[in-house]
Amino acid sequence: MSKIEKTIARQQEKISEGQFYEAHQQLRVVASRYVKQENWVAAIDILYGGALALLKAGQGGSGGDLCLFMVDVYGKGAVDVGPESKGKLLALLRAFPPEEPTKKRFVDEMMAWSIKFGEYENGNPELHHVAGTLYAEESEPYEAERHLALGTKDSPEQLARLEYEWYTQDDSHTAALYAARAVFPYLLTGNLRSANKALLIFNSRLTSSNKSLGVQEVSSTSCDVRVFPVLPLMNFLGLLLLAIQRNGADLYRQLAKHYAVHIKELGMWDDALAQIGELYFGIKIPKQGNPLFDIMGSMLFGGGGASPKSSTPKAKPKKVEAPPPPVDLD
Repeated sequence: MSKIEKTIARQQEKISEGQFYEAHQQLRVVASRYVKQENWVAAIDILYGGALALLKAGQGGSGGDLCLFMVDVYGKGAVDVGPESKGKLLALLRAFPPEEPTKKRFVDEMMAWSIKFGEYENGNPELHHVAGTLYAEESEPYEAERHLALGTKDSPEQLARLEYEWYTQDDSHTAALYAARAVFPYLLTGNLRSANKALLIFNSRLTSSNKSLGVQEVSSTSCDVRVFPVLPLMNFLGLLLLAIQRNGADLYRQLAKHYAVHIKELGMWDDALAQIGELYFGIKIPKQGNPLFDIMGSMLFGGGGASPKSSTPKAKPKKVEAPPPPVDLD
């Protein structure tokens, strides 16, 4: 057994005996010694083993502190984003007790590290996916949306499920409001494939759980579209994706005009649609700030949208007035 393994084993024994404070302090001292020596591997091993043991013992505060220390060492040691470095972070993230306050800071700092030392400008997709999935499981939908929107190819399914479950707690006519929360983030990051997948999954759950909707399948040689006679903005979302696939600026303008009344009544899609119009169809809008984070921040992450009804009371979902009679689709 190596010196580091012996150190970790001794502290794990203290933790098993309930000597949490002593173990935490000694782990910090030993790790700091290795940091001064620039022995990054040893420091990371000490912090990882100690943090994991403390988190598993339910000590979120002290365990979280060592997690933050470890991410700091990742940065000081210029540790690359790879399977081993990510694996340690994800193992610690999964071990956090529910509702531990340190968790969000840990997630934010590991994302910052992955941006600095990885290849993705918005952070590593795998880290985003796991963080978003865990937030969804813990009824933290705003945090889940932030991360799943930047996740992996598996993230659209998680995001669509989250939005659909959220929708079931609201009025039946608000389906498009929640579906858009699964579609627009992917469109705003240029991820058309994930946007299509998210809408497909949301639509499938919507139709299978609401047989009375009377959904109509409109098929042609080039596409299949589901038409919801009583949910015009669900139709708009499907046709919007079709227009993007066909690079159809004229079709987009027709859609915007055709559904203008419904969109205006909803009152929260204007900024996102303006950005989508510029990104995919070259329809210019005035520049201001960072469009990705401005639009996603204002529309999705707490700005004017619906809010979840989870075990922890949150803001009541904004009700959308029942839409006027649907406009027949040509």
